Amino acid sequence: MAETITKETAVEPKKVTQMGTILDTSFTPPSVGDIVEGPVIAIDKGGVFIDLHPYGTGIIFGREYIAARDIIKKVNIGDKVAAKVVFLDNEDGYVELSLKEAKQALIWSEAENAIRDKTILELPVAEANKGGLLLSWQGMQGFLPASQLKPEHYPRVADGDKDKILEELKKLVGQKISVVIISALPKEGKLIFSEKNPEQKDKEKIVSHYNVGDEIMGEVTGMVDFGVFVKIEDGLEGLVHISEIDWALVEDPKSLFKVGDKVKVKIIEIKEGKISLSIKALKENPWREAEKKYKRDDIVKGVIIKFNKHGALASIEEGVAGLVHVSEFGSEEKLRQALELGKTYSFKITLFDPKEQKMALAFVGDKK
Repeated sequence: MAETITKETAVEPKKVTQMGTILDTSFTPPSVGDIVEGPVIAIDKGGVFIDLHPYGTGIIFGREYIAARDIIKKVNIGDKVAAKVVFLDNEDGYVELSLKEAKQALIWSEAENAIRDKTILELPVAEANKGGLLLSWQGMQGFLPASQLKPEHYPRVADGDKDKILEELKKLVGQKISVVIISALPKEGKLIFSEKNPEQKDKEKIVSHYNVGDEIMGEVTGMVDFGVFVKIEDGLEGLVHISEIDWALVEDPKSLFKVGDKVKVKIIEIKEGKISLSIKALKENPWREAEKKYKRDDIVKGVIIKFNKHGALASIEEGVAGLVHVSEFGSEEKLRQALELGKTYSFKITLFDPKEQKMALAFVGDKK
C-alpha cells in the first residue's frame, strides 16, 4: 500500500482542499489543484493509471512519475491512492496527476489537524542555530524557536551571548523532545513547533496567584553562573539571583545546589510575568546586628575573600563585608602584594551604611 496517501474510502472519486477537508464530488468534475482519489488500474514503466470514475482515467507519468518513484514502488494494482490534478485533459484524454504534490498536500492537512487536536509529537532534534532548533516531521523540516522551549531546555545565558546560546542549544541535537505544531504555512513551506505544553494554563494567570512577600517551597531545576532556577509549580519558574542566595559571598551556585533540591524561597519581585526569588531574605540579616556593633572610624579585623576590578573585599564577620579600594595602593598589582586572599588584616571603617549594606575600608598597615 502507498504510505500515507493510500486511502480506504468509497469508489466514487473525492477531492480534498489543500488543508484536507474532504468534499463529495459525485456530481462535480475535478479542477486543477484538486486532490482526487481512486483505485490503481495499471502500472507500467511509463506511468501509473488511476480510475477516476465517472470522470475518466488519471495518469501519473513523465517527471511526476520520476518525482514520486519512491512512493510508486509501494503501490499495487487495486490500491486506492490520492493524487493532485495538474492537467485536466491531455492529448491522450487522460487527467494528469501528481502523486508527490498530493502527499505534500495531505501532510499539510495532517499538520492542520495536529494543530487543532494539539497532538504531541516525539521528534529528534536535527540541528541547532542561534534562534532555536530544526526538527523534521513527515519528511518536512520545521523550526522550534528558543522562546518555545520548556524551562529545562531554555539556554540560560546571563549576557545573552548568541554564541553561548548556540552552544547550549547544540547539546539538544540528537535528543527526542515532545512538541506540538503551532503554525503551518503551506504557501511558505513553514512548520513552527513548540515544546510548551498546549494544555498549560496561561502564565499570567498562574503568576496572579502569587504576591511579593510570599514564602513558598520550590524545586531547583537548574544552576547557572548568575543564580538558581526554582520551579514554583508546573508552568512557573523563578530565578534566585546569585546575590540573593546568601548574605555571605557566593562564588558558584553549582557548588551549593543540585537539580531536584527542595528549597524555601521568598518572592521579592513580580514583573512582566517573571518572578524574582530570594533565599537569603528568609535568613536573619547580619547587617542589623552589625549596625549595633560598628560605626565609622572603627578599627576592625577583616579577612580577604575576593579580588575584583575595584579592589579587595574583606569580610569582618559572616555576611558583612567591605571594599578596600584599589586607589589606596595605586595599582591592582600593589594591592595584591599587600593583601593576600584568605589572610586577616586590620582596617578602618571609612563608610558604613547598614541599611544599604555598604561598607568601605581603609587598610591599616604599611603599603608595600
